[in-house]
Order: sequence, then structure tokens, then C-alpha cells
Amino acid sequence: MINRVIWIVLDSVGMGEMYDADKYGDEGSNTLGHISKSLGGINIPNLVKLGLGDIDTMEGIEKCSEPLGSYGRFAEASVGKDTTTGHWEMAGIISRTPFPTYPNGFPAEVVDAFEKAVGRKIIGNKPASGTVILDELGEEHIKTGKLIVYTSGDSVFQIAANEAVVMPEELYDICRKARKILTGKHAVARVIARPFVGEKKGAFTRTPNRRDFSLEPPYDTVLDKIKKSGNNVMAVGKIEDIFEGKGVTEAVHTKDNMDGVDKTIDYMKTNKKGLIYTNLVDFDMKWGHRRDVKAYGKGLEDFDTRLPEIMNTMNDNDVLFITADHGCDPTAHGTDHTREYVPFIAYGKDIKSNVNLGTRKTFADIGQTVAEILGTEKVDNGESFLNRISD
Repeated sequence: MINRVIWIVLDSVGMGEMYDADKYGDEGSNTLGHISKSLGGINIPNLVKLGLGDIDTMEGIEKCSEPLGSYGRFAEASVGKDTTTGHWEMAGIISRTPFPTYPNGFPAEVVDAFEKAVGRKIIGNKPASGTVILDELGEEHIKTGKLIVYTSGDSVFQIAANEAVVMPEELYDICRKARKILTGKHAVARVIARPFVGEKKGAFTRTPNRRDFSLEPPYDTVLDKIKKSGNNVMAVGKIEDIFEGKGVTEAVHTKDNMDGVDKTIDYMKTNKKGLIYTNLVDFDMKWGHRRDVKAYGKGLEDFDTRLPEIMNTMNDNDVLFITADHGCDPTAHGTDHTREYVPFIAYGKDIKSNVNLGTRKTFADIGQTVAEILGTEKVDNGESFLNRISD
């Protein structure tokens, strides 16, 4: 009997344009397929053995004659293509209204309220790449103490500050004040603290002290259902931030993908029942948005080399889910996320091998399946596929 789910989200690892990608300007996007094509293939034999290449319409990934896992691809029913929307939908919330975005920067009513609340002026206030805007405004920020505020194609209010000018804890407090201001029609999905170090243009580097301050989910997710049932919800990486701590019983933040794998394995070794929910953000933050195809491919290979360690640490009563929350095709124009189907793999002693789930209509099917596995109340959206993958 399964009593623990290890749920790993490979942030932004999409697998091809969704049926409505044209509405988002993402026609032709394919994160996995284009990375593989650009690099002449990627070496991920363990994911191949689990069935990644056997998912319908998967491009650039080798098929396996006898996959060890069950597999499929999932469409996003929510309006949007960002981290919060994707994770909330997985956990049972379908967002019918998009979060606000600011292609022309934030309006005066937001900026004035923010500057008054934090006692500092801002510079920037436009959509930008996080690394580019540091080179553009980092020196001015250090000289004046003004905060670098910027956004992207996502619903985010990002605040960058040099750790020698504004300590991370102070920056987090500034973000909390911004979060209180950004409500109503300006309720962005996330306020993000972006600490960096360095003294001059060309030498600025963002640190692992990033924190996300999300909206609280509007109603209970599968995380809440699990917590209320008396089981554990162990959050790794930015999961705690995405859900604003709601439904989480314990959490740990991470420095990078490999640290995320380490922390996941550490939780697995505690043998606590419930859910271990992990986000590996480097695919998105370091390589997808920066359009670094080579590093993205290497990151996939690095995760694949750690996969046997994860599988060997599993108990007989564990199930492993691997999926993604959206795409971020590093070969696409711009630097934003891409509206894509996401891959899904399930593996464990009680999981059937070589079961093709086809195309599912919503990420929420995953959360509904987790709820059934752990015997909690159902979530509000999605259909469980547990009967398809397990006896």
C-alpha cells in the first residue's frame, strides 16, 4: 500500500506547444525537443528507462521497449503559463482569470505606495532580464541605495538589491511590505527578492538567497488535505513560497538543483508518511530564462545521473512522480515561459510499468491522484488516474 509520494517538479521542462499556444505567442515551442535537437541529443538514460521518450508526441528523446514507469503528458487548464499557476493547478486549483502583468512597468499608484512603505526610491520599473538589469542599474543602486524593481512576461514584482547595500533579511521585509500593497487588481502572483553581490558592471552575480512571496491559494489544495489528515507535507525548494506556507508541515530551501535532490533524499530517509514535494528551479531560473541551451541540457543530464540514487532510496510503499509546471524553451524568442504540455512519469513498486496515460486535460489530475493515494478528501478539480497505474 502506497503511503508516501515523492513529487519532483522539473521547473519549466515542457514538451511541446499546447493547443492554445498561439494565444500566448508560443507557437512551435518545445523545451525538451528543441534542447535535444540543438545539442544533437541529450544523455538521460534513466529517464528513458522510466518512459520519458514514450510519451505521446515526445520529440528528441529515445523510446524504451519496456519502460519501468507509467507516463503521459498533461495540458494546463488554467489561464497562464507561470510557476504559481502551474503548481496551484497540480495541487487542485484551476485559475480561470490570469494574474496581472505589467509590460509597461508598474503604475504610479503602486510605485508611490511602495516607495512610501519601504522608505526607498526605485529605479528600473520595466520588464527585463534579471542579469541584464543588474548590469544596467547595479552600480546606480549601490551608489544611491535605490531599489531595482522590474517585472517580466510573468505576473511578478521583482526587487533586486546588493547584499552589501540591503541585507537579505531586510530585502525580505521589503518584499513583505510590497506583498501587502499588491492586492486587488494589482494582485501579482509573486513578489520576488533577488539579492546579488558584486561591485561593478560585468561582475554582478545573483545569490541563492532568492525568496518568493506568493499570494495565498484561494482555497484548500491537496497539501491542505494531506496536512489535515495528519500526514506530513515536506516542501523542498520554493514550494513553501509558492503556496505561501499553506498546507506545508515542514520546509527547506535550496541552493541549486543538486542541493534540491540532496534535500529530497534527506526527507526520504526520515521515513515520514505523506508527501515530499520538490521544485528544482535551475532549469527555469538559470537556463530557461537565460536561453542557455547547453547548460539546460547539462542540467537535465545531471538530474538523470542522480535519479538512480532517488529510486534506490525509495521504500516499497513509495511512489515517485516526476513532472513540470510549464515550458521555458531556451530556443524561443524573448526570455519568457512558453505555453507547453508537460511530461509526467510515475514509478514505484506498486506502479504498473509501461502504462501510457495519453494526454490528460489538466495538471489537477496529479493532485487528485495524490489525494486518492494518501486517502485524503478529494480536491476540487481533476480526475484521479490511480486505477490506471496501480492495482
